Formats: sequence, C-alpha cells, structure tokens
Amino acid sequence: MMSNESDTSLTPQEIARYSRHLIMPEVAMDGQKRLKAAKVLLIGAGGLGSPLGLYLAAAGVGKIGIVDFDVVDYSNLQRQVMHTTNDVGRKKIDSAAEHLSAINPEIEIVRHETRITSDNALGLIEPYDIVIDGTDNFPTRYLTNDACVLLGKPNIYGSIYRFEGQASVFATKGGPCYRCLFAEPPPPGAVPSCAEGGVLGILPGVIGCIQATEAIKLILGKGRPLIARLLLYDAMEMKFREVKIKRNPECPMCGDDPTIKALIDYEQFCGVRGEETGAAQVESSFETTVEDVKARLNRGDDFDILDVRNPEEWAICHIDGAKLIPLGELPMRMHELDKSRDIAVHCKGGVRSAKAVGILREAGFAKVKNVQGGILEWARAIDPSMPTY
Repeated sequence: MMSNESDTSLTPQEIARYSRHLIMPEVAMDGQKRLKAAKVLLIGAGGLGSPLGLYLAAAGVGKIGIVDFDVVDYSNLQRQVMHTTNDVGRKKIDSAAEHLSAINPEIEIVRHETRITSDNALGLIEPYDIVIDGTDNFPTRYLTNDACVLLGKPNIYGSIYRFEGQASVFATKGGPCYRCLFAEPPPPGAVPSCAEGGVLGILPGVIGCIQATEAIKLILGKGRPLIARLLLYDAMEMKFREVKIKRNPECPMCGDDPTIKALIDYEQFCGVRGEETGAAQVESSFETTVEDVKARLNRGDDFDILDVRNPEEWAICHIDGAKLIPLGELPMRMHELDKSRDIAVHCKGGVRSAKAVGILREAGFAKVKNVQGGILEWARAIDPSMPTY
C-alpha cells in the first residue's frame, strides 16, 4: 500500500532526531525508513491541516504535499496552530511550508497552491501514497473520496464542529468509502459551517492528531487502522465512541458494480456553487444593501432591522436599533414582528438572513429584504471600527 523503500538510509542527524522512534520495536530503523520514503498529501492547511502537518513533519514523513489556496486571517489563529500572528495576510501554503521546514529541514514540502477540483484532483493525488482530508465542505469531501477510490489511495477523513469531531479511514482495499457512510450530501445549509457555528480551538488538534496517527500506522503497517470504523469524539463529555461502517456493495463509487467511473461536478451534486455557503436563493427584489440601510437610517425612515444571528454573535457586534431574533427561534417569535412594516434582515454574511426572508415571506411578510453581506459587509463598508469575527 505504501512506498516500501526499506533501503532508504538515515543520516546520523536523522538517527539523533528520530531516536525515540528507533528504540520502539513497532517503528525501529525499518519503520523510520518507511516514514522517510512515504509521500502524504494534505488537503487543506487550516484547522486539521495544522496538527497534521506539524506532527507528520516531526515524525519524519519524507514528502508532504499541501493543497491550499487561502490566506491567513486573524480568525484562524485560535485553532490553526501552524500559523502565527506574523503570518496574517500571507498565503497559508507559504506559512505552512516555512514552519514545517523549520521543524524538520530533512523532509520535502511540496506546495500545491490551488483549489482541488474535478479537473486537477487525480493529478494532484496520484503521486502520493496517502491522502488526508482536512477540508470543511461537502463538495471537496466527496471529490477527495471519489478520487482516492479511483486511484486506490487511502483517504484519512476528519471533521470538526463546535465541540465534536469524527475520524475514519476510507477507500482502502475492501473497506468502505465516504459514500458508504454518507450516500447523499445534506441539503445546502443544513449543516452549519465552523464560521457560522464556531469550533473549540483545541478540537482540530485532537482530531488532526488522530488523523496523523492513522497515517503513520498505515505507513508502518502496524496496529488496527480506523477502517470500517467511525470514531466520534465529544469534548464536552470527554468521551470517544465508535460506530461500525460497512462497505455498501451497492455503493455507486466502491460497490461491486460501481456506476461512477470518473469525477463529477461535486458542487452540483451537493447543491452549491463556488464556496459552500448553503445560501438560500433570494429574488433581487427582496434584497437590499448595507449602503441602502445606512441611507435609510440617516434619513430617519421608519423601518425595522432584524438580526437573526445568535446572542453570542450579537454580543460581539450589532447594529444599534436592530431587533435580535435568532433564526432557530424565528418561527415561534414571528408574532413579535409587524407585517405592515418594512424589515431589513441581516446575519453574519447573508446566509441565515436569506433563509429568514424565505420563512417570513411564506408566513405572509411581504415587505422583508435580505441585507447582502450581512454585518461583515456593514463593518467593511459602513463602520470599519466595528469588530468582526
């Protein structure tokens, strides 16, 4: 399964570096040589990619490829420990390569500064032994899974949200793939993103370390990998539990008679376009801009501003005079709103407010409009002193 270049020699400096591995019979000299010969591709250099990169580099994985196209933002620093405050504004792939090389200059870091797509996925993955999925959206997860199945590469999966995480190993010979567990993606927006719901900063460290452990076990050929098992972690309860996963013989990707023979349009498959926002569709006549809202406030127009974010978000920043009704409470609290009044609805970036506009319109509110870009756009275009998150 892995590259087996057992004759890969270790320098005296490498022997000193990996000495705590070399004295373990499960690793020893042969295992460390296997690590040095291994080639691992990380999809993403963010929350999960950070501990993955740091520990795989320290462990001596000889070639680590990183696929990423994003830049470091202040909001990343709470959990993406591969990057520092000085890296804000830099390309994540450059920051990652610099820090991993500083940890271990003996290894090769390959930068793939691109978004993984159906057009390039097979070419990106083919040279590597193992793929580790550190992404946070469904189109990329299905794409990575399908490419790994087609190429016969193990796919080490991880997912995080708020206080909970999960990990597994997919696409191994005879084992299940991601589609065996999740045959269909959830409806767009049904599963909030970390940007919308938050994530405990330590959580990706736990799940990323589990993914890194699974990679090292596969390289060494030791232990019992998370094949056909989904490991679930609850940080609040500090509990792990395991769910068995069976390979589905009728799986369209890895089943006995697969119907998917090539990579497809995964954004269409998951019901999204571009970035996975899950945004509801709102007619242009039911949208407005932050500039228009500000102009109406300046004129003293009589209208309402409805904020459908959560109270924790409201405490960070809010527009003076707005009324807070979290989206989840909106169906039960519509009686607090006046159908005869103009209502401008906003959230963080426009996704939840678009859903709120749809809910209100179905309930007979005809004078509601979604504020494009939400409070982030308000902070950018109207009040740059407003804190953002």
